[in-house]
Amino acid sequence: MALYEHVFLARQDLSPQQVEALVEQYKGVIEAGGGTVGRVESWGQKSLAYRIQKNRKAYFTLMDIDAPAEAVKEVERQMGLSEDVLRFMTIRVEAHEEGPSAMMQRRDDRNERGPRRDRDDRGPRRDRDDRGPRRERDTNEGDE
Repeated sequence: MALYEHVFLARQDLSPQQVEALVEQYKGVIEAGGGTVGRVESWGQKSLAYRIQKNRKAYFTLMDIDAPAEAVKEVERQMGLSEDVLRFMTIRVEAHEEGPSAMMQRRDDRNERGPRRDRDDRGPRRDRDDRGPRRERDTNEGDE
């Protein structure tokens, strides 16, 4: 069986209990198709970058799935028909991540690469004067 990460966005006017009921419904579909659902992370209600079906916010949920492709296709089919699901995305992965996802980690834990680079670290900005003198235009260039 293949490994997948599946994220879906549920409408903002649902209650957290209704979102959990959706997760349980889709878990049942995966298990009926011969797969298993590992980690389920609820990322909570977040603002969207743009409105989707008149919604400005949505509940984000991540599911780690180990299932055959047919079971995943069935979940995607049912999500496409559901009015409660705004968007979904399934990605096939080689292995599931251990521990919390990047969305669940604290901001301090995500910045392990070092301090944030500021604008001053890039060097001086090039101004218009750095290009050198302008080339003299010949006044008769366009007359020929």
